[in-house]
Amino acid sequence: MASLASRWQRWWSARHPRADTHHLTQRNLYILPTRPGLFFCATLAVLLLASINEQLSLGFALSFLLAGAGLASMLATHANLRGLDLDLRPPDAVEAGSEAPLLLRLHNPGPARYGIALAADRREWRQFLKADPLGGSAWADVPAQGHAQVQVALPALPRGLHALPALRLETRFPLGLFRAWSYWRPASPLLVYPRAEALPPALPGGSGDGPRLQTPAAGARGGDEVQGLRPYQRGDRPRDIHWKKALPQGDAPPQWWVRERLPPQGQALWLRWADTAGLDDEARLARLCAWVRQADGQGLRFGLQIPGRQLDPDSGDGHLQACLRALALHGMPEEQEPAA
Repeated sequence: MASLASRWQRWWSARHPRADTHHLTQRNLYILPTRPGLFFCATLAVLLLASINEQLSLGFALSFLLAGAGLASMLATHANLRGLDLDLRPPDAVEAGSEAPLLLRLHNPGPARYGIALAADRREWRQFLKADPLGGSAWADVPAQGHAQVQVALPALPRGLHALPALRLETRFPLGLFRAWSYWRPASPLLVYPRAEALPPALPGGSGDGPRLQTPAAGARGGDEVQGLRPYQRGDRPRDIHWKKALPQGDAPPQWWVRERLPPQGQALWLRWADTAGLDDEARLARLCAWVRQADGQGLRFGLQIPGRQLDPDSGDGHLQACLRALALHGMPEEQEPAA
């Protein structure tokens, strides 16, 4: 039984190769009656048998009229998808625990199309897609010789590189008697970063996040001198608190400020795996992810050292993305096939 299922899966995967574009033709479109369609067929059969038994001319006319309407509905349902072209914009990386939006574009070279549903197929992501995929479908109407954009939300995923699940396109237009559908397996992977720690301690060396209250002499001092003040954060040393700079706001308790020490001019900040000692691996990645975002937000040059990987100090969006990618793939071979 297992070998039969694996052979079926290989055949199905070969019939639907991964690609970021999808063209709907007779070869990849399927159609079957819906439950109301089956009841319609049963009612039509009973009506025809009664007409034959009673020799009712009007019964024959009504039976053939309804049968013709059903066949026309079947052709219209199939034609509502046939000929559409779809493409996927490569998905942006997201944090673990956040939904991943997929932006799909539908291109229609023919007449207007109505009532098209798109959803992730739960068979490939059973552990993530618990409910019926049509319950979370995105619906679209595509104008004649026009285009439409649809956003499909994928569920929260753990960190890593994931292959996108198959997407199912479905329509029951116009009468709901038949259901036409097609499967599309996008090729672009989805990168999921570690979820940054919500309240991380200060950056190694005392550089923290948040708004700074610059001291008058901040620009005059260099080297390892105090560069400014920032709000107190969990993990700050009491001796770094600027006790004379408590800022009371009405009846609210005073705001405590901490002396901020930035790396000496010309030097870079290093974010090391050893700086997160005492935490498990996922918590370490969460803290390093928060520190990376803090350092980038402050415009610092920083480097990253984790087991098996080192990124030299740099700054900018490209360096930020490289660091986040290294954290996302920690413990996973980067060249591996994305996990489905």
